[in-house]
Amino acid sequence: MALLPAYTDIVHYRDGWRSQGMHTPMSLLIIPIFFVSALTYGLTGFGSALIAMPLLSPLIGVEVAAPLFALVAVVAEVVSFLRYRRHLEFQSVRRLIIGSLIAIPIGIALASRLPERWVLLALGVGVIGYSLYSLLRLPLPHINQPRLGYAFGFLGGLFSGAYNIGGPAIVIYGNLSRWNPGAFKSGLQSFFMLNSALVVTLHLLNQHVTPLVWEGVLLALPTMLLGTWLGWKLEARINPAQFQRLVLILLVLIGARLVLANLIGT
Repeated sequence: MALLPAYTDIVHYRDGWRSQGMHTPMSLLIIPIFFVSALTYGLTGFGSALIAMPLLSPLIGVEVAAPLFALVAVVAEVVSFLRYRRHLEFQSVRRLIIGSLIAIPIGIALASRLPERWVLLALGVGVIGYSLYSLLRLPLPHINQPRLGYAFGFLGGLFSGAYNIGGPAIVIYGNLSRWNPGAFKSGLQSFFMLNSALVVTLHLLNQHVTPLVWEGVLLALPTMLLGTWLGWKLEARINPAQFQRLVLILLVLIGARLVLANLIGT
């Protein structure tokens, strides 16, 4: 028996699930996926999409996972932004947001036109690349070129529109700019909140938010809020750096599985 299901097998299982909606045992997998991603988000301020999207996409399909995650995440991001708003320095994220807002519609259009198998493969490669970059702690220079914010924002928006994973580009920019911890978390929340608001709007306008997506929102939203709140509570008791390292190792494995599963079979 194969260690990993072929892409055609994944499609077969997923089509069977879709015919029955969120009323199957498989749908319950959404709950722990969102809980773990929200716990990570509450502890570190980012990373929820990096965990959720690689797990949700093979399970329910990118066309369902993308609007589902965006709808749930935007609520948690608004709550988180209110918590960290006193640290906000709008000038540090203004260019990022402008670049991102331009790119998000492009990302959504690309994701809906590319074959899903290649979308999932690209998602897996992106998750592995960012996780290894963070684990290896590659030295980065200090940049003092604010205009680069447009480029990093554009890249983040492209991935936000396509896969909801715009965070890595912004994290790298924040490290290059030497943001302090308060500005780092506040800047991320501002970026995520505005990004998700536009992503949700475009999904609604493009009629991507189906009844099946709304069913998923009802399952996932309470879990997302609970996990985020618990992450805040545990922030002072758990070493965020050690927790993040464990998450990154897990992400490498998730990304590798996603890549291999979409390379096997025809």
